Amino acid sequence: MSAVGAIGAASFSLFLAAALIIAAVPGAGIFYVAARTLSGGRAAGIASTSGTALGGLVHVIAGGVGVSALVLASAQLFAALKFAGALYLIWLGIKTFRDAGHVPSVQTDDVGARRAFWQGAAVEALNPKTAAFFLAFIPQFLNPAAPNPALQFVMLGLISVALNSSADLIVVLIVAATRARLVGRPGLTQRLRQGSGLFIAGLGVSLALTRRPLAN
Repeated sequence: MSAVGAIGAASFSLFLAAALIIAAVPGAGIFYVAARTLSGGRAAGIASTSGTALGGLVHVIAGGVGVSALVLASAQLFAALKFAGALYLIWLGIKTFRDAGHVPSVQTDDVGARRAFWQGAAVEALNPKTAAFFLAFIPQFLNPAAPNPALQFVMLGLISVALNSSADLIVVLIVAATRARLVGRPGLTQRLRQGSGLFIAGLGVSLALTRRPLAN
């Protein structure tokens, strides 16, 4: 029996509709890749999107085998992961702010993209909000009576990541086009990069203040 068959056509259709709406609504992921695009251009934005997709896959696989459920159920593990991700975001935001006046040369574009990729992966993989989302959203559409519930979870998780990444890429292209028109205005570009750094750091503060979901 396929994963879609195990879930049921009606539940799968409802999942797709809900996942599309969630992907289209601006959230932390979209704002993050937009900030990285403002800071480093389209290449950095695309790299960040790829990185956040990889980080999302970490939670999908972990959720499939039950690891994310263990993290969500443990206040100590959740707090450690939450503050590790928050501190990383705050550090990344401060670094972006401090480097706002530096325009990378063409030779450093590949390095910047690689760093943006791994930064995006780390930010998403260390984000307990992502684990909480997958564990709160996907199980509503699973059929626990059917075989391979882990396969059901992973399949729906992969679809969610793909939809979110598609929305992120659209935002990257839009922001990159806007940024390209600002190249001749270095003062304004620097302020935008500083603003993006403050925003990324703000995401870290918001993450640090995230309340742990209460167990039933």
